Amino acid sequence: MFTGIVEAVVKVKALQKRENLYTLVIEKPKTFKKVVIGESIANDGVCLTVTSLKGGCLSFDLMKETLDATTLKHLASGSKLNLERAMKADARLGGHFVTGHVDAVGCIKDVRTLPNYVEYRIGLQKDLMRYVVPKGSVAIDGISLTVGAVKKDWFAVYFIPHTLEVTTIGSKKIGDQVNIETDLLAKYILKGRG
Repeated sequence: MFTGIVEAVVKVKALQKRENLYTLVIEKPKTFKKVVIGESIANDGVCLTVTSLKGGCLSFDLMKETLDATTLKHLASGSKLNLERAMKADARLGGHFVTGHVDAVGCIKDVRTLPNYVEYRIGLQKDLMRYVVPKGSVAIDGISLTVGAVKKDWFAVYFIPHTLEVTTIGSKKIGDQVNIETDLLAKYILKGRG
């Protein structure tokens, strides 16, 4: 379980591609103390398991399902990723409950920039829009955000300068794909209603 509060941005050091499996290698952030094999770390909002710790690097295996369902299939050496370690049970919940299980890949439809105001409009498949509600939560590339406007096939989110500076979202442009995890609570509430 994660909170959607990005702790570090790292570059991909290597990506070993095999049939139905990629091995992702990143440099371990200096702030990530005592990482262990088997630990869960969100990479652009995708929960991945540390499979190797060597030479100051972390490795993760990306199976076919992960590649098919996320933007990680587009990674290359030098790509940047938002990272977050799994939350501790006794820690503050700064964002919202994020599982690291991406619902879909969305697309940035529009970016509106005004002085001290940045709005991204994110296109999402219509069957998932039922889980996106105004003032609800959404994770985009692992970043916990509050939903603004909601339309038939897109929703808006807004960014403060700090978020644009300390995550990868500030480098994204119209047409770029992003990992979307809709609000876990909305899923359970709507599921309960049948």
